[in-house]
Amino acid sequence: MVEKEETRKIQFTGKSSYIVSLPKQWIVELGLKQGDHIRMIRKGSSTLELYPPKFESHNNKKEDATIEINSEEKASSIVRKLISLYFLGYKTINVKPKDSRLNPTQRNTVKEAVKRMLMGSEIISDSINGITIQVLVNLFELSVDGAFKRMLHLAKSMSNDAILSAKENNVELAQEVINTDDEVDRFGFYIIRQLKIAIQNEHLLKEMGFRNPRNCLGYRLVVKNIERVGDHAAFIAKDVLEYKKPVKKEIMERLQNMNEFCLLVLDEASLALFKEDYIQAEKIIEKTNDITKYEKKIRDASKLLKNEEEIYRIRRMTEKY
Repeated sequence: MVEKEETRKIQFTGKSSYIVSLPKQWIVELGLKQGDHIRMIRKGSSTLELYPPKFESHNNKKEDATIEINSEEKASSIVRKLISLYFLGYKTINVKPKDSRLNPTQRNTVKEAVKRMLMGSEIISDSINGITIQVLVNLFELSVDGAFKRMLHLAKSMSNDAILSAKENNVELAQEVINTDDEVDRFGFYIIRQLKIAIQNEHLLKEMGFRNPRNCLGYRLVVKNIERVGDHAAFIAKDVLEYKKPVKKEIMERLQNMNEFCLLVLDEASLALFKEDYIQAEKIIEKTNDITKYEKKIRDASKLLKNEEEIYRIRRMTEKY
């Protein structure tokens, strides 16, 4: 987004009003015409903001949305519809039956999705005739950077705990890792919602600290990769629950070393992102090549195994990095 700046003189008209002209090009680009109302806001002692009518209408149409569900609708379909409307920035989402009424399974699906996936959302009305969800979180109560840092911290903790659960064959810890994956996804969904709102509104884009929409795309890609860290940790935890057998000590140590290195690189990459340090980013990209060395050490140790099931487990764990 290129900022445009113009200078205009303040002129006095009548007995009590001052006027400022606007560049014709701006009026044309914004689709304004004579007689349109411009909303003006004074912020502090040194800032005036002008908003065209489209700014207000854009916000208003994002207030409410309705989902109609038929009696045969699957839970996965209902959840996808909820998440998509949450992403689009609606403040109120109404879930209504298309035929007669919502069945108990459908109502539970909606309530579980709100609880587990939609950060800042609450159910304010619930009956067989429909459910109303309201997104209560304020746009700036939790910044994108703040949510990203908390998401990153959770994903890293999951990864460390997953390796520890495999090392100790600790099924309780493994289950806790799986449960935490929902929390990582909640932060991811919240960030995506904020990014979508930002790219549709120039004013909010700047309020969130982004210089242009390209920054939003970059964050979207990063969030996707953080989600993968959480998914990988959950995968290892599920492996522990499925096999209920410890991994060989020597191999486990090499997996732990690989995990520590990968999380260190992730930390450094995130720091370079926040600081916009391109030189450091280049160094980190080169550093990622060393991951193959850790992977080779694990493969070499796996050659000594005779149990095909155990070899398969190690390969799956390693491939997820």
